[in-house]
Amino acid sequence: MKKFSAINCFFLFPHDIFIEYLNRESILSYMMMNVYKEKSSMKKQAKLSSQEIHQFKKKIYDHYKKHGRILPWRRTENPYQILVSEIMLQQTQVVRVIEKYEQFIHTFPDIESVARAPLRDILKVWQGLGYNRRALALKKLAQIIVDHYDGTIPSTMEALKALPGIGSATAGAICAFAFNQPAVFIETNIRSVFIDHFFRNRHDVKDIEILPLIEKTLDTKNPRIWYYALMDYGVALKERHDSVNRRSAHYTKQSPFEGSNRQIRGMILKALVSKPVISETALLKKINLHDEMVKQSLRQLCDEGLIMKKGKYITIG
Repeated sequence: MKKFSAINCFFLFPHDIFIEYLNRESILSYMMMNVYKEKSSMKKQAKLSSQEIHQFKKKIYDHYKKHGRILPWRRTENPYQILVSEIMLQQTQVVRVIEKYEQFIHTFPDIESVARAPLRDILKVWQGLGYNRRALALKKLAQIIVDHYDGTIPSTMEALKALPGIGSATAGAICAFAFNQPAVFIETNIRSVFIDHFFRNRHDVKDIEILPLIEKTLDTKNPRIWYYALMDYGVALKERHDSVNRRSAHYTKQSPFEGSNRQIRGMILKALVSKPVISETALLKKINLHDEMVKQSLRQLCDEGLIMKKGKYITIG
């Protein structure tokens, strides 16, 4: 096939088609240039000297020795308890998780007790943490672990990621903290540390650029303590200046809670935890917000399996 140059196109095609051709060529060139820059940046960042790695690790560990946090899930190596803590910590502040974590472990001391428990009982303890889909996911994964793993928490990234409600970050954290495996993963605090140290003059930093650095600097002899130290340093960074993660390409500002779909969903589930069966009319009156918004939330919760609708009545799924 004959390849046309820009000059050939100028003489062979009408002006508007020629301009479109140039625009497409420019866009393609721009995209290729960005891909090249990204790859070059990744190669450059991943090429760390042993001295640079040593200095970075020393900084992180020095901070941890002085300011390491004492958290209840760090006092155990029990895979079930660590799994519960990691699911609770998804998008939720540590201070809110501590009390609920201890209450949950007291109420449901093992994976079998979660698998057996009615969803309403689990949601009752979960109240106040938000993102109630995690409670449903926890029950579902508990049933899978009991049925298919004889009650033993899987110890590989692949098996963990196949469970409901567990993504790469949670799976990596469980592997590191429960099994002391050198898993490579990224979450918000780890992201802050690497952006602050390795990308000081950059914005729109992608996780794909950070992950090779996480792997390169990982303390493979003691990944559990290393990730504790990284996360604690990340927390300290946010306390000093909260803008680090805004330089991530994946940063999104959370929408206000008041009047949001999240708030309405929480109100619905709270009402159903206190009263297991309620009519839709009574629920709408109790929530006392825009009826159509509440009905939309009800449909979502039904689709997700958190609630069930039986005629005029609604109950926990």
